[in-house]
Amino acid sequence: MSKHVVTRAIGMLCLLLSLAVPAVAQMQLNGAGATFPYPIYSKWFNEYIKVDPSVRFNYQSIGSGGGIKQITEQTVDFGATDSPMTDEQLKAAPGHIMHFPTVMGAVVLTYNVAGVPTGLKFTPQAIAGIFLGKITQWNDAELAGANPGVTLPKEDILVVHRSDGSGTSFIFTDYLSKVSTDWKAKVGSGTSVNWPVGLGGKGNEGVTGLVKQTPSSIGYVELIYAFSNNLPFGEVKNAAGKVVKPSLESVTAAAASAAANMPDDFRVSITNAPGADAYPISSMTWLLIYQKQKDAEKGKKLVAFLRWMMHDGQQYAPALFYAPLPKAVVAKEEEALTRVVLPSP
Repeated sequence: MSKHVVTRAIGMLCLLLSLAVPAVAQMQLNGAGATFPYPIYSKWFNEYIKVDPSVRFNYQSIGSGGGIKQITEQTVDFGATDSPMTDEQLKAAPGHIMHFPTVMGAVVLTYNVAGVPTGLKFTPQAIAGIFLGKITQWNDAELAGANPGVTLPKEDILVVHRSDGSGTSFIFTDYLSKVSTDWKAKVGSGTSVNWPVGLGGKGNEGVTGLVKQTPSSIGYVELIYAFSNNLPFGEVKNAAGKVVKPSLESVTAAAASAAANMPDDFRVSITNAPGADAYPISSMTWLLIYQKQKDAEKGKKLVAFLRWMMHDGQQYAPALFYAPLPKAVVAKEEEALTRVVLPSP
């Protein structure tokens, strides 16, 4: 038999085998929202493909405001937010939207000041003063007093904040509204606020980039963005009067009080939490889904992913500087998942 005939026979056999084995049908779940948890969500989506090869995720990291808007308009299968939806936002949706906490993280103050190392200490008064535009130089007495032995330059402070609707901004402004009556009265909290001073960057990525390239600047980002970009980040004096470094342990400490009194809808704030070891600018982050799913198959896949996320998915959180969910919260979420309604086939 000639070499050509053998090659052709092998080719035909391969073709027949490929036709005999049906391809795995793939389903795409579309989501959009928060940039705060984007690193862990990306990890989860990649890992979950190994669990269920039939599922693919398309997630747009556009900010919490965008995530709430798109889930409300039903243009995505799930939304993501770092700020719980308000009563007004929930009423505006065409159906009941459920919140599912996914991980917990820290919003940190990151800065770019020549000769100033990581671990600069910030009081609540200093943070509010800087972002209100009242503290304008790095060697201000409020900063210098909290950092004895550190030489702070007589340089103007350039503030960087988010330009988009942002859950990270909500966490940060929620914290500031709790620690500063001046901030609460003049600015308040929200995913978008009228910033008294500063430049805007889109997403945690945008703020990180601006701080990195702008000398004498300061901004607020999720911890992993500062860490992965080799930017210094500060420690913050908490409600107990102790200066605390952002870490898995200090975020978990902040969540401890909330976990014990978690509301049924999971909408809770853990900023400025009590406790000596609590990092004060901590938050949970949430996935948003409709209780009544329109598509039975997509709904099943989404519920299965959420169950995996609550359990197996949590192991990937610490490496990306997120704190895993408390067991009491996971148990409460398991019960909430049973209330998701799938349409009859």
